Amino acid sequence: MSDSIKYLLSEDRIPKTWYNVVADLPAPPPPGLHPGTGQPLGPDDLAPIFPMALIGQEVTTDKEVEIPGPVRDIYRQWRPSPLFRARRLEQVLDTPAKIYYKYEGVSPAGSHKPNTAVAQAFYNKEAGIKKLSTETGAGQWGSSLAFAGALFGIEVKVYMVKVSFNQKPYRRALMQTYGATCVASPSMETASGRAILEQDPNSPGSLGIAISEAVEVAATSADTNYALGSVLNHVLLHQTVIGQEALEQLDMAGDYPDIVIGCAGGGSNFAGLAFPFVGKKVREGLKTQIIAVEPAACPTLTRGVYAYDFGDTAHLTPLVKMHTLGASFMPPGFHAGGLRYHGMAPLVSHLKELGLIDARAVHQTACFEAGVKFARAEGIVPAPESTHAVRVAVDEALKCKEEGVSRTILFNLSGHGHFDMAAYDDYFAGKLEDRDYDEAALKASLAELPQIAAE
Repeated sequence: MSDSIKYLLSEDRIPKTWYNVVADLPAPPPPGLHPGTGQPLGPDDLAPIFPMALIGQEVTTDKEVEIPGPVRDIYRQWRPSPLFRARRLEQVLDTPAKIYYKYEGVSPAGSHKPNTAVAQAFYNKEAGIKKLSTETGAGQWGSSLAFAGALFGIEVKVYMVKVSFNQKPYRRALMQTYGATCVASPSMETASGRAILEQDPNSPGSLGIAISEAVEVAATSADTNYALGSVLNHVLLHQTVIGQEALEQLDMAGDYPDIVIGCAGGGSNFAGLAFPFVGKKVREGLKTQIIAVEPAACPTLTRGVYAYDFGDTAHLTPLVKMHTLGASFMPPGFHAGGLRYHGMAPLVSHLKELGLIDARAVHQTACFEAGVKFARAEGIVPAPESTHAVRVAVDEALKCKEEGVSRTILFNLSGHGHFDMAAYDDYFAGKLEDRDYDEAALKASLAELPQIAAE
């Protein structure tokens, strides 16, 4: 039996700990702040919506955090996820580059999101929580938390950004199949939603609005906690199983990437792949280029400012320092719904400020073009979000061809697009538009950033 087959069949290859990149950084990230006092957050500030185990993970500086046995037992259903070399894509591109991709679409929900959904459901179950509220953009996170809730007997309510709620009925059906309730956001169920609808009855929604609704439900219900699918430190921590596995798999292949690529909205799948490589880059002084790819219509890392801001539209969350377009920013309704977030994970933003990662913004038609090229070569249809990583991987491979050099490229194929075929339908029909953000609206949104004395 080959080493690669043994690897895929061995549960021992699933990481036993999550990796905390904070431990390897030359400077600590700025703390989260209480929105009322402006002081660093304490455990009691987060206790109304999170279990203490996750609060501890949010602030830990330990390099490794043990993965509980019950979580690893569930991970065995799809982990370790496969690492493929895209040989047919290399041939189509006629490039000297070597292209690898880590495929997270093998999970039950079809994306990387269960890596943290299962962990969060486990810790909430341990804390005696019966209900969870959450938001979702494209539906990948909502589907994953619904799946995890079913495993642990937790009732899940999902506020889904309205534009995606309407575009992706089968994502809604999947959540319902797992037992979750799915509501279009903004809704009339919460004060946050009603306030938005009063201003704009036709609001397409945003992740910032959906977060407000889900946080409000958790904060006002004693039996309900909140679960977030991206942005926060503990979420990114749980995703590092991706990069840890990729490091070992590439070592088996006798290779190491010159370029690491992930799409980025809130930062979870990007961090999951990139953080272990960032740590190795810092520890060993490597020159690996690490690229976060975001939509040009919601360009948080490439156009936003690095400042303290709220994570939600209604200002119910703590203040975190991140690259932001402003909490009131409303991105246009493009098909990569999971990337329509006004802010970037504080840790990802911190790495950008330290110069350890780069960022690139791309338009959706170019992304779908790359996604189709990839599907026809490799057989896997990428999720619209994942096509952003595919686009830049293709661009970098073609750059290698132009320069006559061979580089090793690794990207995260964070999920499949089986529930997103309407988007591909629109692409083939020529209906996709490369919509840019409204510059005046962005300026107005940034003008509302909170003034923090600690800056």
